[in-house]
Amino acid sequence: MTVEILCVGTELLLGNVVNTNAAYLAQKCADLGLSCYYQGVVGDNRERLTEAVKLAMSRSDILILSGGLGPTEDDLTKETVASLMGRELMMDEGSRQKIASYFEERGIEATENNWKQALIPEGALILENHNGTAPGMIVKNLDTHVVLLPGPPAELIPMFEESVAPYLSGLQPGVIFSRTVKLCGVPESRVETQIKDLIDAQSNPTIATYAKTGEVHIRVTANAESEKEAKKLIKPVVKELKTRFGYDIYSTEEEVSLEQAVVDLLLANKLTVTCAESCTGGMLSARLINIPGVSEVYKCGYVTYSNKAKRRILGVKKGTLDKYGAVSSQTAGEMAKGAASQAKADVAMAVTGLAGPDGGTEEKPVGLVYIACSVKGKVTVMEFHFQGNREKIRESATTAALMLMRRCMLEYFSKVTFGEQ
Repeated sequence: MTVEILCVGTELLLGNVVNTNAAYLAQKCADLGLSCYYQGVVGDNRERLTEAVKLAMSRSDILILSGGLGPTEDDLTKETVASLMGRELMMDEGSRQKIASYFEERGIEATENNWKQALIPEGALILENHNGTAPGMIVKNLDTHVVLLPGPPAELIPMFEESVAPYLSGLQPGVIFSRTVKLCGVPESRVETQIKDLIDAQSNPTIATYAKTGEVHIRVTANAESEKEAKKLIKPVVKELKTRFGYDIYSTEEEVSLEQAVVDLLLANKLTVTCAESCTGGMLSARLINIPGVSEVYKCGYVTYSNKAKRRILGVKKGTLDKYGAVSSQTAGEMAKGAASQAKADVAMAVTGLAGPDGGTEEKPVGLVYIACSVKGKVTVMEFHFQGNREKIRESATTAALMLMRRCMLEYFSKVTFGEQ
């Protein structure tokens, strides 16, 4: 079945709000095996919204709208949909009571326009909102299923997962099941080259690659009569990918991030870790600390931005800084050694570089970053050249540091030898 996503709100068109709903809904629909050929954004204008909804209904089996279900006059989504379908808007007493309770529990007096949210197109399936006042709804019109969801992600996401996903799954024949094989340190072009024969021969399951910062994800999706049968179809493909990519694969579980895989390695080997950061300014530590249970292994972090801090806190030699500069392999290595010694940690990461936009030279351009990893005293330093703005360079450096940490731990404890990354 085909699905179209239409996000409603002038604030999206103006860029005042980032449209994260479209990305979330697209990913979830792909997980359900729905084909999404069109996405759109339309402002709070009845004429343009009517035109967009009418076009979407003419070419898609499912239309998902987000936004425009609020109490104000410019919230027009359900009014527009009801008008197009020739449905009356009816007051739903159950929804009205939930809205009343929502305000009473918070000690707030509801205004008259709040009851507008309890108006539901005749014959619609009501989706309860446990995180706000606007109920969602699904309206069936001939061969099109129209899903209306509130705009705030904190309301949309739980409503989709609790009510919409099960509904859409019921529309699909059979079961769609996916497994994601996650790689780090391998360029997308190389990944695609190594699996081109599998992609060319694909039918069921299908194979698709997705590039992220420093990572490539390969999604294997099967359509079968049952989840058990779908998993059976996927299993040999995942096994073949493991054979081809080996330790470059850090997980085959959707919910496992690169930092989770790194923390799991630290925990499994009973290793403690510390981070010494210059240009990343604590981003590496933040990624690690996001993982529950990291307190068992993470000791402390150092943000040593100035040369004075590198010398005083980490013990980087003045001669090293004078001869090679703060952005050098020598300084990165001494930062890692100093952090390991200072924190008495088994693993120490160090990052130093030029994030820009200023400060670069022909010899040391913006984007040059040195990352060092010390594992039980064995220090590895790598040079990177990242592209993009300051934020992108810092983000890329953080991901590269996680990859290097994982690689060095595997090489040290598992005797794994990696090729050039």
